[in-house]
Amino acid sequence: MTEFERELVAASKKGDIESFNQLVRMYEGRVYTLACRMLGDRDSAADVTQETFISAYKALRRFRDGSFSAWVLRIATNACYDVLRSRQRRPSTSLDQLTQPQDDAPPREFASADPDLDSQMLMRELGEQIQAGLMTLPPDQRVVLIMSDIQGYSYDEIATATDTQLGTVKSRLSRARSKLRDYLKERELLPSQYRS
Repeated sequence: MTEFERELVAASKKGDIESFNQLVRMYEGRVYTLACRMLGDRDSAADVTQETFISAYKALRRFRDGSFSAWVLRIATNACYDVLRSRQRRPSTSLDQLTQPQDDAPPREFASADPDLDSQMLMRELGEQIQAGLMTLPPDQRVVLIMSDIQGYSYDEIATATDTQLGTVKSRLSRARSKLRDYLKERELLPSQYRS
C-alpha cells in the first residue's frame, strides 16, 4: 500500500468521506471488472461493486495494515460468491435479458468489407467466448484466473484477496488455465501457438 493510500485509509477511518470516495475511485474499476467477469452480468456486477464499497466503509475501522486492494477484492469476491450461491438456489432469467440485446453490437448479418471492422468483430467474438469459458469454471478457479490473467495481480495478492494459501492459488490457476484452454480449443478459437 502506498503512503497516499495509507493517508486516505487513515482519514477515512476518522470519518472523512471524501478520502473514502478517493479510495472508491481508485478501486471501483478493478472491483467492477472482477464482479463482471465472475458473474457474467453487468447489472449484477454493478450491484456487487456498490455493495462491496458499502461493506468496506462499514468495516473500515476493522481494517488493519496490509493491502487495501486485496482487502476490498476479498469483500468483492465474497459478495460474488453470495450472488452465485443465490443463483443456484433460485435460478432465474431477467425479462430484460430475454427482450433486449446484451450489447450494442451491430447484427452479424451486416458483414463489412472493412478489415478493421472484421478484426474488431473477431476480437469481440473471442472476448464473448472467453467470458463464456470463464463462466464454465468453478468460482474458486474463475476468481484466481481473473485476478491473475486479466487484472494482473501477483500470487501473493490473490492469496490475500481470496484468503487461501499460495500453493492453492497456483494449483487453482493452473487448472483454470487448462480448462479455459480446452474450452477455447473445442471451439477452434485458441490461437495456434497455444494449441499444443
